[in-house]
Amino acid sequence: MAESAQPAAGRAGARRSKVLTSYDPRTGEVVGEYAGMGAGELTRTVRSARSAEQWWAALGFDARKRWLLDWKRSLARGTRDLVELISRETGKPRIDAAIEVTLAVEHLDWVARHAERTLGRTTRLGASLRRESTGTIGYLPLGVVGVLGPWHNPVLTPMTSIASAMASGNAVVFKPSELTPGVGAWLADTWNHLAPNQPVLQVVTGDSGTAAALCRAAVDKLAYAGSGAGAREVAALAAEASTPLVIEPGGRGSMVVQVDAKLDAAAAAAVYGAMANSGQQPAGVQCVYVADSVYEPFLELVADQARRLRPGADRRASYGPMIVDAQIELVRRQVRDAVTRGARLVVGSLESIREPYIEPIVLTEVPHGSAAVTGEAVGPVLVVNRVAGMDEAADRVNAAEKPRTVSVFTRDVRSVPEFAARLRSELITVNAAPVYGVNGPGRIRDPRTLREFTRPQTITEKHPPDQITSGTFEKHPRRLRVARALFRMRHRV
Repeated sequence: MAESAQPAAGRAGARRSKVLTSYDPRTGEVVGEYAGMGAGELTRTVRSARSAEQWWAALGFDARKRWLLDWKRSLARGTRDLVELISRETGKPRIDAAIEVTLAVEHLDWVARHAERTLGRTTRLGASLRRESTGTIGYLPLGVVGVLGPWHNPVLTPMTSIASAMASGNAVVFKPSELTPGVGAWLADTWNHLAPNQPVLQVVTGDSGTAAALCRAAVDKLAYAGSGAGAREVAALAAEASTPLVIEPGGRGSMVVQVDAKLDAAAAAAVYGAMANSGQQPAGVQCVYVADSVYEPFLELVADQARRLRPGADRRASYGPMIVDAQIELVRRQVRDAVTRGARLVVGSLESIREPYIEPIVLTEVPHGSAAVTGEAVGPVLVVNRVAGMDEAADRVNAAEKPRTVSVFTRDVRSVPEFAARLRSELITVNAAPVYGVNGPGRIRDPRTLREFTRPQTITEKHPPDQITSGTFEKHPRRLRVARALFRMRHRV
């Protein structure tokens, strides 16, 4: 969970004075200062959330929909300010920040309008010998949900959980990344402006100690999105309090380019999927496996597009800086390891790593045991390897330690299900590389994101005559004979 901001000296001073300072990673300038909250403040925050949740849950779907749509409009009106803040705290270009905000607003709109349809009480068919309805099932809020947000998409990724939890009737305590506290505070402020006396959404700012305090707080569920190492920390802390946890798995995936693919579209998607936001997206492309007969022209297209990209701080830059210092060194180690093992550099080199920016790097002929293939993808680095055919491509994709998103590029869309059935991946995209909001439990505009923050409740009714389960010790012989006859007829005994 712990993340590094810049400069280090400023961070140390901020911790001593219990003030969290956020910086622009492009310039080192101070963006803002925020409280570093501790366990006592977390306890008080969760307590106030409990009170607000009772009011919020009692409103019902229609009233919550109106509140959330008002909030959506407030976010939409403030898009320019929010985009600027995201850009300053993450260093990403404004266009990328604008895409993120747009998708977050769209998701909020979707959950507000679909919550009742997804979670409202519906008829449930019985499973006995008869076919009439025997009850209903509905989905009730859990209470208070804690959300731990990442720095790479500080609005879209947490908003998939925040909006879904609120639409489901829960109150939310949101802990943004220590690198993007201003974005989290901005989101909470817009809600508080609408409902100043009902803290349905509250933000708590601080470092990893604050995140740990939230994990130990008496919330009803936690939502986390981030690195695998962070997920393990959160899971261990949540287990101490037996708090249910939903984790949005991160990690760039693979792309498979078949012989009939539109190579220019595939190359564009591969470069964007690997290098958008300096390769710091929670989803995207790490490795491309290309059919042998189209490998050379595809690699040329990728190299041509990658060479056009330029990182920087100005408005014309393709992407911004690396935000976490440690990940710059990780990129350096991965590239050096790949080259040492025999990989060929097509674009860029070790000299492309000029802190805090990394110019595009494209590698090919990378051994499959290399860290650039098996490790966490964190920078603007793309691996392009040739394969003899789709059998080898499936084997390479499945060799990953954990199933990852796979993008398949082909003109023969009907052949994709057969190929996908051989993969261990949970999400397959066709002729598109997922970058925003389609990976893991945090999928945007998905009913599962609503049900994730509810508890199902079934109400059953007894419809006499029940031939078998009468609910008493009195079993009428005639009814039992009828039940046996129906059983033999139904199952052809």
